Amino acid sequence: MSLPAFQTEPTEDVSPEDYLRLERQSAVKHEYIKGKIRAMAGAGYLHNLICANLTIEIGSQLRGKSCSVVGSDQRLQILSGSAFTYPDLTVVCGKPEFNEEKKPDTLLNPTLLVEVLSPTTGQYDRSDKFMLYRQVPSLRQYLTLDSRSVHAELYTLDELGRWVLTETRDLAAVLDLASIGCQVPLAEAYAGVTF
Repeated sequence: MSLPAFQTEPTEDVSPEDYLRLERQSAVKHEYIKGKIRAMAGAGYLHNLICANLTIEIGSQLRGKSCSVVGSDQRLQILSGSAFTYPDLTVVCGKPEFNEEKKPDTLLNPTLLVEVLSPTTGQYDRSDKFMLYRQVPSLRQYLTLDSRSVHAELYTLDELGRWVLTETRDLAAVLDLASIGCQVPLAEAYAGVTF
């Protein structure tokens, strides 16, 4: 199958192999969910600032440890190729695993995923996307941060396999990112952000 260019709603399903081939040639990022391709919108200043703050804070705490933090250009494969996404922030602990060793661009084993919510993606990130993420065997925590107000939702996988929510709107709170051995003050995530 040959698509002339990415379409946001293809008339027929695209295989994971065709998606990856097209995506690797594209200058624009696209998500792939169960055969459908969707172009990703650009992010705003506050969204990017929160992502940068978190990358700096988490990255400095992980320096010299076995975990690494990467940004929103890191593609993640879910469900043996039924979905591919680009989380805003990904932390992988131990050796990163990729779907193809020859092309190490599609990660398989994140420990922590972070999404910064925008008005257009907030509901999707909290529901359908989190449902996909929960199917990643290595995932231990999922954090969402609102880009319009101070609001963090941290989901942690407990020892019984349940996702437990810790939610806060308190700027003085500290996020317990136990899965990666980090404690992140919410004030650091929102440093320089004015609403």
